[in-house]
Amino acid sequence: MTATLPEAFYLPAPPALEGAETFTPTDATRSVWSTDMQHGAPPSALLVRALERCAPAPGTRLTRVVTELLGPIPVTATTVRARVVRPGRAIALLQAELLCAGPDGDLRPVATATAWRLATADTAAVAQDRDPALPPAPTDPVPFGDQWSTGTLTFLNAVEWQAVRATDADGPGVMWARPLLALVAGEQPSPLQTMFSVVDAANGVGATVDPVHHTFLNTDLTVHIHREPAGDWVGLSAEASIGPDGIGTCAAVIHDADGPVGRSAQTLLVRPTGA
Repeated sequence: MTATLPEAFYLPAPPALEGAETFTPTDATRSVWSTDMQHGAPPSALLVRALERCAPAPGTRLTRVVTELLGPIPVTATTVRARVVRPGRAIALLQAELLCAGPDGDLRPVATATAWRLATADTAAVAQDRDPALPPAPTDPVPFGDQWSTGTLTFLNAVEWQAVRATDADGPGVMWARPLLALVAGEQPSPLQTMFSVVDAANGVGATVDPVHHTFLNTDLTVHIHREPAGDWVGLSAEASIGPDGIGTCAAVIHDADGPVGRSAQTLLVRPTGA
């Protein structure tokens, strides 16, 4: 569809809690599964933004982020806050949470994230990547996204997708993607925020079933980062496995233009459409 994109995934709003930030989600955050809820990627990136800003310590960086989606995240005012759970100069554990108003009007957590933040050191002499680099996007990329078209603006329209190949029996789905707008209006997102604006879509990139006939929503996202990403483009090499009882997993290798930067994993709830 041809869509007029908003300025960003989120617009700043007056804070709903002391020590927290509140944002108004735009239509670009809407999920392809239901336009009444946010896609998992923008909230994950917003949580990472809060983690990066939490008690910043020079010479450290986030190395693992675990996001838990506690239920459908409504497309309503979204409040985020973060704190240090385990302080330390070399190793620290951080936690962030997203809150939205429930039916009674009270704020309740809708997603959480924990992150290890480690001190960096010079290991350039022994640096290595065990995963091969991704091929660039082809001149005629594989079509992607039509099967999720809702006829309205969603997260899918807010990202440029360059599919290298679809998932098949011989290997993973391979995709290059780039967000077309900022995470928060008026800000330049960090490379890590840009990466998290895409990575939650790995279960779509690695899909092995037709979304017309089955849904496969993820309940979580775990990302390990061995090298800080750079640039706007995020590469995903993703594949899913589905068990016989409605549960699946999706694993992906995450890339930037220079090669692999980390790996992700998701738990999938697989159901026939309409079930």
